[in-house]
Amino acid sequence: MESNLEPAAPARTRGRHRAAHRPLAGVARVAGDQVTTFAGRGAVVAAAGGGVLLSLIAPPAQAAPATMTVGTELTGQPAQAALNTADLNALTAQARESVSASTMISVSADAELKVEKSAVSVVSAKQNAEYQAQIEAEEAERAAAERGATVVSIAMRYLGVPYVWGGTTPSGFDCSGFTSYVFAQVGINLPRTSSQQLYAGTPVSWAEAQPGDLIWTPGHIAIYAGNGMQIEAPVPGKSVRYTSIWQSNPTFLRVG
Repeated sequence: MESNLEPAAPARTRGRHRAAHRPLAGVARVAGDQVTTFAGRGAVVAAAGGGVLLSLIAPPAQAAPATMTVGTELTGQPAQAALNTADLNALTAQARESVSASTMISVSADAELKVEKSAVSVVSAKQNAEYQAQIEAEEAERAAAERGATVVSIAMRYLGVPYVWGGTTPSGFDCSGFTSYVFAQVGINLPRTSSQQLYAGTPVSWAEAQPGDLIWTPGHIAIYAGNGMQIEAPVPGKSVRYTSIWQSNPTFLRVG
């Protein structure tokens, strides 16, 4: 018996297929790279459903946080562009704030720069030599004055030492023994007798005489103390004394 029923169509079995999509890891990697770029402002990237949530958290002094969603279908290049745009906006805002807070100095368009000019003098070799000689002479004179003051100071220590014929020590001095002993203490060795000491220095006038110069007269020698005064070991029976110049027409000698 022939049946009017047609054979039933074979049942179709529906298989489960996973929807094709591009992995999230690529975009996450791009966003992760940008986190380093935004480290100073606190960037956060998180997977949220079918997309990636990017949050830019600005410091309190900046604008309100901006949030954007980047689809998982985006490749690395669009995500990079989107993140760079956000970074540029944030940097621009910072730059504007820095400029507004900076001190501005304005200069007039017609301002002039003035440079002072000084004359340059040139001296000849001869003039320079003369100048150097003058300096050396002044230094020598200053050194002599200092040495002379020291000589007077040392001589004053022996006031009251008795006169002894031929004496050369603080136990007793004659006139030339006294002067040679005093000058030896400043490194100057004088001849033993007054007649020899006449040639130990350079003669100077009374007006040019300075403390520490020698005062010579035939048979006697003393130390000039300045202001018409001298220090001497006078004669037997006397002692070293500080007194006015009593010699007539003495010769002043600069030693050293």
